[in-house]
Amino acid sequence: VQLQASGGGLVQPGGSLRLSCAASGGTKDYYAIGWFRQAPGKEREGVSCISSRHGLTYYADSVKGRFTISRDNAKNTVYLQMNSLKPEDTAVYYCATDDLFLCGTSWLEVPLYEYDYWGQGTQVTVSS
Repeated sequence: VQLQASGGGLVQPGGSLRLSCAASGGTKDYYAIGWFRQAPGKEREGVSCISSRHGLTYYADSVKGRFTISRDNAKNTVYLQMNSLKPEDTAVYYCATDDLFLCGTSWLEVPLYEYDYWGQGTQVTVSS
């Protein structure tokens, strides 16, 4: 599976951005997708995920109420709408998946090395 992340940029605090993750290839029709981020000097952390078909979604506590994940299976694309952005949201954002990945209540417990497919990352900078 090839994942292409895009949509990052520089935005002021309180602003919005929409990230996209376009998927191609793979053996499955649809994949559950997770969004992750890594700030300078910090470990990569899970942000949100969406299931492959039924649109079940989960969020890290730090982004609940501000970020919304969605998908358009006709375009094989997953979106992450980020509103009310804060300086602490500054990071490189990655999308990822795996043939066995299921977006569920314990998705944040899945080790990062379990994900075989990663997008290239897109930089999000929140600064005035």
